Amino acid sequence: MTQRRTTVLVVGAGPCGLAMAAQLSRLGVQVAVVDAADQPHTGSRAILLWPPVREVLGELGLAERAARDSVRPAALHYHLGSGRSVRVPLADVNAPLVLPQERTGRLLAEALADRGVEVEWGTRVTGVVQGEHTVTVTASRADGGTTEITADWVVGADGLHSRVRAQLGIDFSGARFPATFLLAEGRIAGGHGTGGISTDEIHYFLAGTGVALIAPLPGGEFRLSGAVPEGTEATAEHAQALLDERGPGGLRFTEVRTVTLFSSDERVAGALRSGRCFLVGDAAHVHSPIGGQGLNLGIPDTRNLAWKLAGVVRGRLHESVLDTYDPERRAAIAQTLEATGRMARQAVVGPVGRRVRDLTWRLLDASGVLARGYAPMLAGWRSRYPDVLFGAPADGTPRSRPRPGTRDPRWTPRPSDEPAGRFQLITYGGPGTQLSLAAADLAERLPELVAHFPLDGRRQRFVLLRPDGYVAASGAADRFPGVAARLTALAPTTSGHDRSVTAGHQR
Repeated sequence: MTQRRTTVLVVGAGPCGLAMAAQLSRLGVQVAVVDAADQPHTGSRAILLWPPVREVLGELGLAERAARDSVRPAALHYHLGSGRSVRVPLADVNAPLVLPQERTGRLLAEALADRGVEVEWGTRVTGVVQGEHTVTVTASRADGGTTEITADWVVGADGLHSRVRAQLGIDFSGARFPATFLLAEGRIAGGHGTGGISTDEIHYFLAGTGVALIAPLPGGEFRLSGAVPEGTEATAEHAQALLDERGPGGLRFTEVRTVTLFSSDERVAGALRSGRCFLVGDAAHVHSPIGGQGLNLGIPDTRNLAWKLAGVVRGRLHESVLDTYDPERRAAIAQTLEATGRMARQAVVGPVGRRVRDLTWRLLDASGVLARGYAPMLAGWRSRYPDVLFGAPADGTPRSRPRPGTRDPRWTPRPSDEPAGRFQLITYGGPGTQLSLAAADLAERLPELVAHFPLDGRRQRFVLLRPDGYVAASGAADRFPGVAARLTALAPTTSGHDRSVTAGHQR
């Protein structure tokens, strides 16, 4: 048996595990990554990288490479059963990148390798034992040997059938979605740009026989997916039949590179944290693939946890900040499951339901709701956290905008490494104002916790951004002292009072 030690052990080398490890490494934390598979995972699988994922790639220096390798759709195009259509434009602030999951994983693995961390493939976790200050993980290796890894913290990113979750005895309740989906990828000929299908949009065909997705992939290929009747086989013939039945007509597969059947569950772990262990990605939650929210939910898990865990490891933050991971991400999970479940149910409605659905889409389009709300929802800007980090304002005054616990495209953290892992405090009104001076003093007292960016403006106000892009606080100058006090309380040097920041997780 070999034995060794690391600060953080990440179990699972899919995109979420790799993103978790890369972010921790960027923030100066020693990390190791193991995966039960013998080699990197292949296949397109999750293909949509919405803005929260793009932000993480940007912070890791991967934004340009991801954009170069991907397709950027200009709109979501919904073809209604009545023959009419609804087009939802995707401005850059809301747009995803279309990139096969194996390429996303490859980018993340290369970024991690550049920091000196290589994935240990063929290493299957067989035991997880928690102590007061460490976690002991045993794993079998592909060569038949056994490895024992002692870690200060463990992150389970090992998917739907998570060994970490099972070893911790955490429930994974939920149900299987009552539909089977066919997914085919390859080259499609006919109709491009002539009323058939455009190559710069993601198409949803809401036909009388069911819903079908057709999305452009890098390299000129397309993905076709839709719920299919029981007994459908994963063949090129059935893929073409689905395209004929629900597509615009006149399209044909000239090459089918892959075709498969899959089902989906809607499940959430009973706890996202157990002592010194955490769950992220599919180990923590799974849901319908409709809406392409898989990585848009899993990668933000890692972004939420990485800055908190790195802050604790490096002495920037009190350990109680880790208690906020479960309630914050559980709220985001519930919001996403509600949205994807609603979209999935629309995909399998009967004739009456289809007429109601189509009429609803036309009304939402005519009223502007789709442009104002639907695209930002898919893009992750509607995600909300309960304010468990700072709690209610000490003075009881109403909150200003942007509201704490929200994301806002007008305020996003600067992606440079210099302020990485710190709160970014933006003040308006000029560098010599009382607010700016107070903010500068706070940043000087807590240099490992706060980075200050003074900007010009007609009135004195501030926005405090968390390292993961969510708003921590905002307001006028008179509200800043209370926020500064709550921020100071997060630092481990604070003493003489209860440092707990939430009642979310009970150790």
